[in-house]
Amino acid sequence: MPHSISPEIDSQTPVAEETMTDAPAQNGDEQAAEDDVAMTETNTIPVKTEETENKDVKLEDLFADVDSDDEFPSSRPGVDRSSAPASPSEPVPMRASDPQLLRLFYQRFFPWRYLFQWLNHSPTPTNDFAHREFAFTLQGDVYLRYQSFPSSDLFRKDVLRQLPVRFEIGPVYTTNPRDRKTLRNSSAFKPLAKELCFDIDLTDYDDIRTCCDKANICNRCWQFMTMAIKVVDVALREDFGFKHIMWVYSGRRGAHAWVCDKKARTMDDQKRRAIAGYLEVIRGGAQSGKKVNLWRPLHPHVSRSLDILAPHFQSDVLESQDPWSTPERAEHLLSLLPDKALNEGLRKKWDAAPGRASTSKWADIDALAKSGASKKLDTQALLEAKQDIVLEYTYPRLDIEVSKKLNHLLKSPFVIHPGTGRVCVPIDTAKLETFDPLGVPTVQELLQEIDEWRPEEGEEGGKAKTLQDWEKTSLRPYVEFFRGFVLALMRDERDPRVKREREEEGMEF
Repeated sequence: MPHSISPEIDSQTPVAEETMTDAPAQNGDEQAAEDDVAMTETNTIPVKTEETENKDVKLEDLFADVDSDDEFPSSRPGVDRSSAPASPSEPVPMRASDPQLLRLFYQRFFPWRYLFQWLNHSPTPTNDFAHREFAFTLQGDVYLRYQSFPSSDLFRKDVLRQLPVRFEIGPVYTTNPRDRKTLRNSSAFKPLAKELCFDIDLTDYDDIRTCCDKANICNRCWQFMTMAIKVVDVALREDFGFKHIMWVYSGRRGAHAWVCDKKARTMDDQKRRAIAGYLEVIRGGAQSGKKVNLWRPLHPHVSRSLDILAPHFQSDVLESQDPWSTPERAEHLLSLLPDKALNEGLRKKWDAAPGRASTSKWADIDALAKSGASKKLDTQALLEAKQDIVLEYTYPRLDIEVSKKLNHLLKSPFVIHPGTGRVCVPIDTAKLETFDPLGVPTVQELLQEIDEWRPEEGEEGGKAKTLQDWEKTSLRPYVEFFRGFVLALMRDERDPRVKREREEEGMEF
């Protein structure tokens, strides 16, 4: 979603010398070339040469493991102590945005290696990374745009020097973003590529969710996000042929989609607007009336979405949210039905039975229609109206402005949400139904887990020494999922069929 920013500041200060435990190794020999993205303990920066470009690198080896507002509590039992009064001997928990906490997180848990590989699309540094814009949000809401780095090592060093509360990822430009003011022709500085992104926020569901509002969420209203991910993900894969789609929890009340296929990254704004418009069904603000107005017969995408959403409408909307429990909300339902006589009969029935459940009210529509309450009832119009109602209460509510522009910035995966302390972790869509946003680890919990970690029996002096800190915590499955996603993306980038796409001017759809 668009964000308000402080005046732009460029940071050109030299970075402090920090040791990067997972920086790319220098290309000095064959073994180093195969492990160049293992980012072992070194401060050297690999130089991309013709030899390294042609060297046969096993991608599997690149992933060797040698190496502010009111908030809801975490649902992880026995771990979140932020709401409990501190004992005299117990220190007061630090806020997630505390610089000391951020430094520990960036040093010990952030998956620098895989983030570099994800954005670079190659084992050795390329302009896909070097010309990529990053934006830092520092303490005091200072916002730094057009940051760029020639290597992951220098990127990590600068983050550790400035300790941003969070950072965002922008497009790849025609030149280094830091050099844009030195260009004689300013029009030569323009964005070339960026992942196609989608943003879904539960605040856009406030007019239909009854359990929470504003920044608050629970597992009941998170089901709206589950529905949205299912619908958008299948459309992007089946209707547009995209393969590398990563969903990321925003850290509080939403989710972001990153479509990383080469053909998606190189799309211009016109194509991005077309895809965003294709997926947009819900129109109008919270105070507007009918939000779904579709041509018949329904587009195959909409028909498929209805099939996906129908079970959720019964269980997660009618039963869980009880959306028409009050007379005011019930009136909105009646306003979406096409027959006045039927509406009058339903209104009388519901007025005579205060507190009638939404599941019963939904069933009353068909029951009263079949009873002949309206002699001029158009059954086809009623069916279409009911389909529109299902879509209004289940279909994804996208912030399409995020998707329309190539130069839009979006929060990076694995940063910390400053209000909740939760890590913005990827969501495994194969386990979508069991994803618990309230169970995502916080930075405070990760530090507690690492303090309490002990090697398993038989690991002393062995495997335990090679484990990275994130592998010893509840962050592990999320980083491993991200690693697998990046590996699959890099495999396809090396495929000759994908390389040919670099020479194509665009995508037809």
